[in-house]
Formats: sequence, C-alpha cells, structure tokens
Amino acid sequence: MPKINQQKYLSALNFAFKLHAKQIRKGTQIPYFFHLSAVSNHVIENGGTTDEAIAGLLHDAVEDQGGEKILKLIRKKFGNKVAKIVEDCTDTKIEPKPPWFERKKRYIENLKYKEQSSLFVSLCDKTHNASCIINDHSREGKKLWKRFTANPKKIYWYYESLGKCYSKYLKGHKVLKLNYFKLIKEMKKKSNQ
Repeated sequence: MPKINQQKYLSALNFAFKLHAKQIRKGTQIPYFFHLSAVSNHVIENGGTTDEAIAGLLHDAVEDQGGEKILKLIRKKFGNKVAKIVEDCTDTKIEPKPPWFERKKRYIENLKYKEQSSLFVSLCDKTHNASCIINDHSREGKKLWKRFTANPKKIYWYYESLGKCYSKYLKGHKVLKLNYFKLIKEMKKKSNQ
C-alpha cells in the first residue's frame, strides 16, 4: 500500500471541510463533509495514493462549490494530478446545473476516456453513495426516493451503467468492484419496491 503524505492530506482535509462546511447530504442532517471523508477512506483502504485520497476529499468541490474557479485553486494548492481527478469526477461545472439525465448520460459516456486514478476515485464515490441509498431505504422506505430529481429506476440505471464502465475500463480493484456490484444488486431490489 502506498504511504499517505499526512501533512498534504491534512491540508486537503481542512480545505475540504471549510469548502463544504455549510452543505448537508440530501434529505438528511448529515454534514456533507462526512461523505467526502468516507470516499477518501475507501480510496486509502483500497491502496490509493496521497493524490487519489485528496481527490476523494475534493471530488465534489468543483460541482458543488464554485466550478472552474475552485478547480484552479485545487490545482494551485494540490497539483495537476489531484485537479485532473477532481475534474474527471465532476459531472458539470455549469450553474445552474443541466438536467439530471443529460449530466449523468454524458458522465457515463466520458468514463472510457478517464485515467485509472479518476475511475478509481469515481468508483469509491459511487460505492459510498450506493451504500447510503440502500441503508437509507432500509430506514425510510420509499420516502427516500423523494430526495432525488430522478425516479428509482433511473437512479438504478445510472449506478448499473457506471458499474459496467468500471468493469470494462478500470483495471484491478477486484474487491472494490465486487462490493460495488453487491450494492447494485441490492439497489435493484430497492428500486422496485
């Protein structure tokens, strides 16, 4: 496993915390920062590098906290590699965001052009998201789906399509991919309830 540069990581942790301090997870009271730290933990636990772990912390910064301006700041503070991964994990830099289906379809279509580090961080992100959707469905039932602009079938389609791309384009990470597909199988059941 690669050694994590803890000083650089701590700097990114503080930056991500400040950037997302007022944001909460959709339909919950959970501070958004905890999703970012969970994604980064997935990266580290699955053999990621310092840059990949930092990108895990910052993967939603461009999309949710300022677009191109934030991307330039990330590049300046953490380097080109981190900025590239974050940019690749972003489904839009535009405000207001384009319609959900349009953004997600484009994101899926572009995955085949992404570098391995970007696919890896994306998989860690979607693994955590899928896990949260399943757990929240177990707690709340159908009420969960009201959080999203897309219906349950489209959400399942999105995660299943991502899984096909990860299988096809991401090398290695067998255990992580296996866990993702278990979640997708469960999500299919939940989306039909």
